[in-house]
Amino acid sequence: MTVISILIVSFNARADLERCLESLHAAPPATLHDIVVVDNGSADGSVTAARRWPGATVIEVGSNVGFARANNVGIRASSGTNLLLLNSDTIVPPGAVDRLLAELEHHPDVAVVGPRLVDGSGRAELSFGRMIGPFNELRQKRLARSAAVDELTKHRQYPDWVSGACLLVRRADAEAVGGFDERYFMYAEDVDFCAAIRARRRRILFTPDVEVVHLRGRSAASAPAATRAAYRRSQLAFYEKHHPRWAPLLRLYLRLRGQI
Repeated sequence: MTVISILIVSFNARADLERCLESLHAAPPATLHDIVVVDNGSADGSVTAARRWPGATVIEVGSNVGFARANNVGIRASSGTNLLLLNSDTIVPPGAVDRLLAELEHHPDVAVVGPRLVDGSGRAELSFGRMIGPFNELRQKRLARSAAVDELTKHRQYPDWVSGACLLVRRADAEAVGGFDERYFMYAEDVDFCAAIRARRRRILFTPDVEVVHLRGRSAASAPAATRAAYRRSQLAFYEKHHPRWAPLLRLYLRLRGQI
């Protein structure tokens, strides 16, 4: 039985995807695993590159269907008891996957585990937080730009969400909430997913004992205007679902700023 299915969604990020797959093959998890690459209609040879790696299943969606939907495709196509969502712009150090799994197995009440994410220079990313809301969103942005990030990410904690850039979840929990809400094309889908899991009285764990490198934003950088528009659509969808009283104000604010 496959213990972990590693799901990588990729869009026009061939070099990053190859680097990610190289890290997984150079020091593969000791745990029985499979790798599923879901390609969102890349035009840069990503599919050809991914198919060169032995043991990797490549699924061509044919168009850019977004992060949430592509992950759901990968979930349905995989067989692992646990699912590791992994961005194509990550580099996985030796032993990281096995240590994440050990954290999950050690805490039966935990459904999701996220590692400490660092950039190529070792600087920490604020990859967890409180539930998104009008005030928490501002707080998160301020914290993410502050000097406190390094210290904040050194402590084990149970946040409301962890980043989907590297997120380990039990399949049973993922399926119990119906996977990812596909109204989110890109952004906020991980926060929404964790909220659905917490609603079932399951916990989210952030562990600083496992580090994964996240080079961040390579696919987004290839289409910045489309990325900004996708962010705003996801933000509105999130508020309409979780904060319906605030949604009209957010829509008005974005319209006045010419962002929708």
